[in-house]
This record gives sequence, C-alpha cells and structure tokens, in this order.
Amino acid sequence: MVTRHGDRPRVGRAARSPRVTGTVDTDLHPGVDVVCLGESMVTFLPSLPGRLADVPSFARTIGGAESNVACALAAAGHTVKWVSRVGADGFGDHLVDAIAAYGVDTSGVRRDPDRPTGIYFRTATDRATDAHEVAYYRAGSAASAMAPGTLSYDDLWAGRVLHVSGITAALSDDCRALMRELTGRAPGRPLISFDVNHRPGLWRDGSGARVLLDLARGADLVFVGEDEAAEAWDLHGGDAIRAALPEPATLVVKRGGAGATVYERVAGGAAQEAGGTGQGTGTGLATGSERGADTVTSVPALRVDVVAPVGAGDAFAAGFLSATLRGLPAAARLRHGHLMAAATLTVPGDLGTPPSRAEADRLVDLDEAAWGTLRLGPGWTAATEEVRTP
Repeated sequence: MVTRHGDRPRVGRAARSPRVTGTVDTDLHPGVDVVCLGESMVTFLPSLPGRLADVPSFARTIGGAESNVACALAAAGHTVKWVSRVGADGFGDHLVDAIAAYGVDTSGVRRDPDRPTGIYFRTATDRATDAHEVAYYRAGSAASAMAPGTLSYDDLWAGRVLHVSGITAALSDDCRALMRELTGRAPGRPLISFDVNHRPGLWRDGSGARVLLDLARGADLVFVGEDEAAEAWDLHGGDAIRAALPEPATLVVKRGGAGATVYERVAGGAAQEAGGTGQGTGTGLATGSERGADTVTSVPALRVDVVAPVGAGDAFAAGFLSATLRGLPAAARLRHGHLMAAATLTVPGDLGTPPSRAEADRLVDLDEAAWGTLRLGPGWTAATEEVRTP
C-alpha cells in the first residue's frame, strides 16, 4: 500500500518506471540546489597524536559523508537540505544545530525517541595507515532505522540533485532497501549523485562490493576512488572502472595524489579526451539514460601541506557538484573539487572553510603551469591573497 504525503509518494513506492531521459527539469525541483541524505555523527578528535588508548582528551565536532557535503555546499553559497534521523538526545541537538549553522536546511531531519545519535572517536593519523584507529558507536543508531516508507519525497525530491553515499547502505538492511529504492529510476527524479565510499569494516557480511556496484549503476553521477575500486571490485584504472559502470552519465574517478578523471557521456557524440585545462563538453545535469561516447577529462591534484585527510573526498564531491550546478566545464569542475578538498586537507577536522567563489574561480582559471606549481597550506582560505601563484 502506498503512503502519500502531499502530492508525492513516500519512499516505498515500486520504482519500475521507464528510465529517465534528458536533463533534470529544474521546474520540478525549485528552490533547493542539493538534498543530502545520510547519517551524521558527533565526532571526537584527539588532542594529541597516538593510540586511542593514550589520547588524554578529545574535542567534539561533527562528521558524516553526506552532511559534510551539505555543509561545504552551503558554505559555498548553495541552497542545501539535509535529510536524516538523529536521536532525541543532546548529541542529536548538537548535530542539528551545528549543521544548520552552516546554512543547511534541517527541516527534513527526524528525531527518534528510541534510538541514539551515532558517535565516533578517531586518531589523528591517515586512514590509509595501519596506525589509524576509529571507534564507532553507531550500531542501532537513529539513522540506521531509515527505511522505505519513513521518508517523504517532499524532502528527498526537493532539490535539483539528491546526493547519497554507499555508507548509508551499510548501516542496516532497511537502509540498504532505502538506497535501492532511491537509485531506482523513476520519472521526474532529481539527478542522483552517488559517492561509493567503500568502508569494508561496515560490511560484515561481505556483500558490500556487489551492493555498491548495483547502487552506482542506478545513479547519474558517481564518485569513486581508484583505490576503492581496486579493493572492492578488483578493477584497476579509470577505463576498467568505466567499463564496469557504463550506466551513469558522469563518472568521476579520484586518483589520489595523481588527480582525478571525469568520464562524461555525450549523447550521440564521439569519444574525446581533454587534459588539465581541457573543457570537456558536458555542463548540464545529464541523467544516466543518455547514451553515447565519453568525453574524458583529467586534472592533476594540487600540492597540499596536509594536516588531516579525513573528509577530503566529501569536500571534493562538494566542489565538483558546486561547479556542476553552475554549468562549468569538466576541467573546471575537477579543479573546484581539488580546491574544496584542499580546504579540508589543511584543517584537523572533517570540514574546512572553502575559499570565496571569486578566489576559487581565479585559481581555477590559472594556466596549467601555474596550477602545477600552486601549493596550499593551513590557513590558505583565510588569506587567499597570499596564496602563492606564479
């Protein structure tokens, strides 16, 4: 039985509709640029480097892949809504207040009187190293109770883009069903942006690789790291990843320190390649049913004096989405992603302060030589006039 809320069905309707065609109709989604769905948690950052057992105290902040994207986009001047569930507790109060302080609309957040808000503690080391430790306290959290039938399309389809990640699918069977529902193609849906965010530790039954691949195939825009694709799917290199994911109109492959590459479907067009300042051809919000050859654009990463790497992937996605919403060409979207990531890499927490739009645009417009020599360190977004450019 379909439950209705306003003039749109709640999640839970059968998604067996014809594939979406064309670009996103902004008349269907007025007022909000991006809706982000997912769990956010209260994060405790260590006061000193070392093992969790040895850290004497922690500073409280917030963290969550999708809310990180929401906050970064709002800080960059976009209208953003965050949809989730948190506990009816003090940590839930803190999350909602802190995310709203960035300018994010939190009216789509539901409070759960029976389940707690998730929290986690982490060390200061790089997630990729053996010394990195994270202690999650999220089992049975309020967000893990998100399910088909619990959320409204009035919230989920309020924007031009709905951004989700693979983390949500790992939280519970109900969350997985919700994600399958949202990535099913339905007429009038917003552009679906999906960050794979493979977290092996969350997939205790070993099903993560298959589930994430299926979800990515239902999205219009996919972000995935080369390292994630190698670990989860045994796919090596951007071309192999694209071959396994032909459905999304846009595929962004993050290559760590080497940079990033975007594969963009050009309906009825011939394959093209563009380098670091190549413009590509796709500037709209194209949906995954548009088939044709790819335009492939690569942009090298910036040189950054890294403080902490956590949250950089979310920031990259926010920068890329921001530039996509502005209709910028492929190379510019990748450069905006790198700049937003650099803002987060140069702070200890999950969220950095992005540069002003004017300053970001100035840096994006640098020629290849100047981009290649740019170096960014802590505090660069607060003193953009001192960013070293040739």
